[in-house]
Amino acid sequence: MNFAVKPLSATFPSHHYGQPILSFAKRLALHLALAIGLLIASLLAGILGYRCYEHLSALDAFINAAMLLGGMGPVNIPVTSGGKLFAGFYALYAGLVFIVTAALIITLPSCTVSCTSSMRTKNI
Repeated sequence: MNFAVKPLSATFPSHHYGQPILSFAKRLALHLALAIGLLIASLLAGILGYRCYEHLSALDAFINAAMLLGGMGPVNIPVTSGGKLFAGFYALYAGLVFIVTAALIITLPSCTVSCTSSMRTKNI
């Protein structure tokens, strides 16, 4: 049996294992910033839509948009036809935003961990 220890550079390609923690932290921060930016833009679009179509106050428009983005549903029932259409499409959009935001935040760390762990088991 050969118990010689391989150097890590021979075991893992440098673009996966050799990346410093700072590089990973920058990528993670970028993904978090994108997710937060998407949520803020979506919240502002919801507030604007509720103010225009339902003529709600800024605070009521905020709570309705935030509740839809959070998956809870609207607080004020829409009464105008435009408001009902907006609320329906915004609810569909909010569901997609939830999925995209979760994917932005979760995939980067999980991909990095799964790539390096699969490379360890294959001894690439």
